[in-house]
Amino acid sequence: MGSALRIGVMGAGAIGCYVGGCLAAEGADVVFVGRERTKKELEASGLVLSDLHGNTGRVVSKDRIGVFTKASALADCDVVLCCVKSAQTAEVGAELAEVLAPGTIVASLQNGVRNADVLRESLGKHIVLGGIVGFNVVSKGAGTLRRATSGPLVLERAFDDPRIDALVALLAAARLDPSLVADIRPLQYSKLVMNLNNAAGALSDRPTVELLSVEGYRRILRAVMAEALAVLRAAKIPTGRLGPLPTRMLPFLLGLPAPLFRVLASAQIKIDPSARSSMWEDISKNRPTEVDYLNGEIVRAAAECGARAPLNERIVELVHEAERAQRGSPALSPEALWSALNE
Repeated sequence: MGSALRIGVMGAGAIGCYVGGCLAAEGADVVFVGRERTKKELEASGLVLSDLHGNTGRVVSKDRIGVFTKASALADCDVVLCCVKSAQTAEVGAELAEVLAPGTIVASLQNGVRNADVLRESLGKHIVLGGIVGFNVVSKGAGTLRRATSGPLVLERAFDDPRIDALVALLAAARLDPSLVADIRPLQYSKLVMNLNNAAGALSDRPTVELLSVEGYRRILRAVMAEALAVLRAAKIPTGRLGPLPTRMLPFLLGLPAPLFRVLASAQIKIDPSARSSMWEDISKNRPTEVDYLNGEIVRAAAECGARAPLNERIVELVHEAERAQRGSPALSPEALWSALNE
């Protein structure tokens, strides 16, 4: 399926390369901007994209991939998918403002809830859309990416523009389960609550499946998410449904006996055994994490409404301690992590 849209990916990491690669495999004209190491990798190997079931259904040859290291490569794009880490959003917004034509659509496919607002501060002459990527992607190296969980791709319908509809049609053809919503903020907070497991994966050195199958880790996730939901209620911040079950049901689900939990959890999300959180990858590679934009967002919301979030506050501290140590994940057991959270 071809497309008249020229699509740019700003931040060619796992999510950016997977979404952009799926679009390119459907015939879209896609330009990638990433780090020099990514440029070398993709120019040498192209992209090999596997679905949740491990089927290598899509290959984008290296000859069809344009990879650059400067935002100026996106100057003539109709749509830019912003996939950089949250801490880079303001800097990238300023870079894009210098090179994109007025009216270009910029869609934030990032973690957290504030990135679209941050982009709008620099991109006042552009159309900025909030977005949610509800699935996980694991990089296997040499341009090989595997989708590791189920989940939708949601975009904000902030404007009526035929380019948005064309983009959604392309995403649908690429089997990325896209949807458009008028009010994305409640869904962003739902994704935020779900993403609070990222830090547990980083601190435990365990894959997502193990976090959900080991009772001790489920106890931690339940407590952290219950605290977050209580803070959001106190702050009068609504959540939305980003799956078959309402977000407010997650602590209840995590507290069920293991056999019943497995049955109900499988209806909410499908998870490949290889799935790991992006925060785990950052910790493992001694890179700064997004903990301030995930658990830290709950801490900020608590402070603004006069509540407290001691578990999330402690998680922020533990992740920053691991960042400073530069020794990868501390690989905390369920007992050690629970004890550290309650010091």
